Amino acid sequence: MPTTDQNAKPTYFPRLAAERLDIALCRASTTVARAGEIHANAHGLGVGQHLVLKMLAAVGACSQQTLSEELRIDRSVMVNVCDDLEKSGYVRRERNPRDRRSYAVTVTDAGHDRLRAAEAAIPAHLDETFAALTPAERAQLTALLGKLLISKPAE
Repeated sequence: MPTTDQNAKPTYFPRLAAERLDIALCRASTTVARAGEIHANAHGLGVGQHLVLKMLAAVGACSQQTLSEELRIDRSVMVNVCDDLEKSGYVRRERNPRDRRSYAVTVTDAGHDRLRAAEAAIPAHLDETFAALTPAERAQLTALLGKLLISKPAE
């Protein structure tokens, strides 16, 4: 029987999570996302902003649409992320020379500096967030999630 005492150890959810991998993964994802946002906000750069800077630094200038698709961030959210980064001086938007109807987003020198500072804090954050896992378990989880993320969803 599930516990109702707020100080007692939960008894139902662990059983549910063992029965329903999808539920367990959704809840774990929410927990990790919350920890990521708290960490990112404490360091002055949102998770979405960090991801955009990271991708731009890795692949060069690209459109907001490409950023949205590659990073799996809703297009309307991506507009706000890029607006905030541009206001902070971390990116600039210029007409895309390959498609004059769109803009290419480019990381600035200040954006590169901000990204380096943000990246320096990530290892400690990951160690704290995934402290319950051994390094081998973290590597296995990374590999398994990678398989899920590149597989085609059932239609």
